[in-house]
Formats: sequence, C-alpha cells, structure tokens
Amino acid sequence: MSHNARYSKETFKTRLTWQDLDPDYLRQLVGLAKIEDLAGAGLAHRPERLGDVTTALMPEGASGRAQLTAREPLVVCGLGLIQAVLDSYGQDCSFEAQSQDGDFLDQGQIIGILSGSSSALLQAERVILNFLQHLSGIATEARLYVDALGPSETALLDTRKTLPGYRVLQKYAFACGGGYNHRIGLFDRVMLKDNHLAVAGATGGNRLTETVALAVNTCQEIAIEVEVDSLEQIPPVVEAGADIILLDNFSPEELKQAVEIIDGRACTEASGGITLNSLPALNDLGLDFISTGAPIHQSTWKDIGLDWL
Repeated sequence: MSHNARYSKETFKTRLTWQDLDPDYLRQLVGLAKIEDLAGAGLAHRPERLGDVTTALMPEGASGRAQLTAREPLVVCGLGLIQAVLDSYGQDCSFEAQSQDGDFLDQGQIIGILSGSSSALLQAERVILNFLQHLSGIATEARLYVDALGPSETALLDTRKTLPGYRVLQKYAFACGGGYNHRIGLFDRVMLKDNHLAVAGATGGNRLTETVALAVNTCQEIAIEVEVDSLEQIPPVVEAGADIILLDNFSPEELKQAVEIIDGRACTEASGGITLNSLPALNDLGLDFISTGAPIHQSTWKDIGLDWL
C-alpha cells in the first residue's frame, strides 16, 4: 500500500461476531417462526384452532432431554439462537453446548444437549433445526470457498445478496466459515456501481473522475468504492482518490494488469462469476479482496438431528 491510500486493507477485514447482533432483532425472528407454527402467521385467514394440537396429546408435565447431532460433516453455526428459541416457549428449558459456532464437526459429533419441558422441546424442535441447518449450511459453504482460495494474502468477502430479514445472521454465518464481511447495508460505504455511474453519466473520462472526487470530498468519513468493468476506467478512478476499486468480471490476466496499474493507491476487489473452481487461479494475483455471494445464496441446509435421549 502506498502512502496515497487512505485505508489499509486491514481496515476492511471485519467479521460480525454474535455480540454484534441485536438480541431484540433475534427475538423478533424467533417470535415470527413461533407464530408461523402455532398461529398460521402469513395466512390471510388465521386458523380457528391455534397451538400445537399434537403435543397437546402428550403427558402433561413431562420433562426430557434431547441431543443435537451433526449427521454429516459441517461447520456449525447459530448456537446462540437455541436458548432464545427455548425461552420463547415460556418453559424452563436449557441448552448445554458441546461445540461452538465455527467448529468443524464430523458426522456423528454432538452439537449439544437440550433439557426441560417435553412439550416445549417438541414445539421448539423444528424452529431450532431450521435456524441451525440453514446457518450451518452457509458456514460450511463459506469454509469451502475459503479453503479453495488457499493460503493467500487475498481475503474473501460476502455481499448484500442475502434473504430479506436475515442479513446479519447470514453474514455472521459467512464469517463463522472463515470469510469476512463486506458492507452491511447502503449506509456504511459509498459504493458507486455501474448503474450509479450510468445515472450520473460518468462511465469514463473526466466525468468519472469528477463523480468519484465528489464522493471523496462529500463523504470524508466513509470509504469510497467504485466498480469498473474495464482497465481504461481505472486511472480516472485512482486519480479521484477512490479507496477501493471493484474489478467486475475481469479475467485473471486483466486482474493482474489492474493490480499493477493501481499499484497500492487503492484496495483492490475482484467480483463477478467467482466459483470454487475459479478461486485457486486468483489467490496469487496480489488482490486485496475477492467478493462473492455464492456461499450464502448457493448453500444447502446441513443435516442435523434432534433425538430424544
């Protein structure tokens, strides 16, 4: 990094932790999941009969224990939600973790033990598993992408391609898999993408320089990122003082040239069409970052069992 750059790449290597997540937000998600199950939330006409009609047939006052188990190799994620789910059912239930978020578990390894009211555990079972299986799927997929990148100075970033309402949980899961988090929303970085530049009539030349410079001068406390899709766009963006240059759908050879042109005057980020197969060819090009939404939107749920003890 040259002295011209305002930020080092370490500034942008951030990961959401569980402590960064809003407990009220999590309780709202859990509450929504609960009323979907018990009261038909989302239906225009609510059912006449509410509650868990099956568990109502079980012996009253019974208590029990159940075990969460990885039924396939996975990176576990979402354990902090389990107690929140149990608490929402209003019974004296507890969760004893035998692993922690980010741990790689082999098939058959125990995730933790649930104990308490049998009726509450039965009602909470699917909600707990839905959260865990989904988030563990993202964490496991992210780990595959990090591993595919291999030993490299380049860091893997996520994107804003997240399921509405689940942004911070999905980004947290990506971080548990070993990746880093890109911007959280539209509020924490100026990001001039191709459509912004098209609206501003600033896809090249002096107009491009002026638009980026306006952002740099107007938003001095916020990082400025600019998307380019050709090598010709890079010099005016660098000249204007952009902090990060997003190299969209560049070939490996073009990425190498772009890194040489930028020469440490801004951070570099490759994006577009990133796959497990393409990552190994990008790990030694000198890029600061590679961003991809695939570990989130291409992930599959992991098989986790909840079995009565």
